[in-house]
Amino acid sequence: MSSRTDEAALSYEQARDELIETVRRLEAGGTSLEESLALWERGEELARVCRRWLEGARARLDAALAEEEEEAGGDPEEE
Repeated sequence: MSSRTDEAALSYEQARDELIETVRRLEAGGTSLEESLALWERGEELARVCRRWLEGARARLDAALAEEEEEAGGDPEEE
């Protein structure tokens, strides 16, 4: 369906929306086994893309919070 380079170009929102549509199609049924397997595989790929985006966002937030703590000059657990 899609190559790894296409996946890397997907925004979180694009991957999420395509994943939602893929799940909807799987739940609706009426597809052949081959089509269902292809949809399942695409769903797994899209879920990985979403997970990478979310992990990256978490890392950025953690880094920003750590920087803020450093600028404040203290360990919040000591307060």
